[in-house]
Amino acid sequence: MTLTAPRQETVPARAQRSRRPGWRNPRLILGLLLVAASVVIGARLMAAADDTVGVWAVARDLPAGASLGDGDLERRQVRFPDEATADSYLAATDEVPAAATLNRPVSAGELLPRAAIAEQAGHDLVEVPISVAVDDLPATVRQGSVVDVWVAPKVGAESGQRSTAVPVLTDVTVVAVPRGSNSLAPESTRQVIVGVPADRAGELGKALGGISDGRVVIARKG
Repeated sequence: MTLTAPRQETVPARAQRSRRPGWRNPRLILGLLLVAASVVIGARLMAAADDTVGVWAVARDLPAGASLGDGDLERRQVRFPDEATADSYLAATDEVPAAATLNRPVSAGELLPRAAIAEQAGHDLVEVPISVAVDDLPATVRQGSVVDVWVAPKVGAESGQRSTAVPVLTDVTVVAVPRGSNSLAPESTRQVIVGVPADRAGELGKALGGISDGRVVIARKG
């Protein structure tokens, strides 16, 4: 009689469930860090792309002495290298002074510098334009300078006597020193606009008479 070994049944192995990655999974943490870094970098790039300042630009060519009107300016968005440079131009958020005039020519498309706007003389000053030879006007004279206006007799006006200059206006403020034309020809004279206090307006008759008959010299005091 032959004995047969009992048949062994193979028990199938249990399927192992895949575990969901937990919060402590290094790959998940690394992915979150990459996403957060991308968001921060993108936000900074967008902020840098919009790092511009609104300023006024001139819409057309304007000569020295021109008054600024509503149609003379247009808004521009400009990125400046630093805040100091931006402050030197008239911001679009600033109101243009009423009856503002230019103390130098500006070209179409040029950003409007604050220094190109002549300060208003005020109600207690009388503006007087004076033509001066370039050699008789100190290069340091600019808007806001305090000056004396001297007049020297023209050569040959007094025969046999040494000419002596006399002051015709003292302690007057320079309202503007308009720049000349953009031509290549050298300038022989410059215009200086001074503000004479209204209570001294009586001095103008004699002063203007002396200016018309002599050589004008500007002396800067401050």
